[in-house]
Amino acid sequence: MTKVAHETYTELKDRADQKARFKKVQKALAHLQANPRHPGLQSHKYESMQGANGEAVWDSYVENNTPSAWRIFWHYGPGKGVLTVLMITPHP
Repeated sequence: MTKVAHETYTELKDRADQKARFKKVQKALAHLQANPRHPGLQSHKYESMQGANGEAVWDSYVENNTPSAWRIFWHYGPGKGVLTVLMITPHP
């Protein structure tokens, strides 16, 4: 998890008014860790962004059918079997 993603995760965790969203983020991260292709994540390549080393960036759902629905942006690597979470944020 990048510093930016970790800061957002911690902020959601610490805010009482974000308890429901934090639970959704935790669930999405668990699915992502177990299977990035989990149907509930609806993971797809995000064409408008690349990782620091040119990696393909993926967008996975935390929420759907919600105004400013939250997403997790991530890429494969740096090693085999590793995912790097770049951002946890409302859909841009």
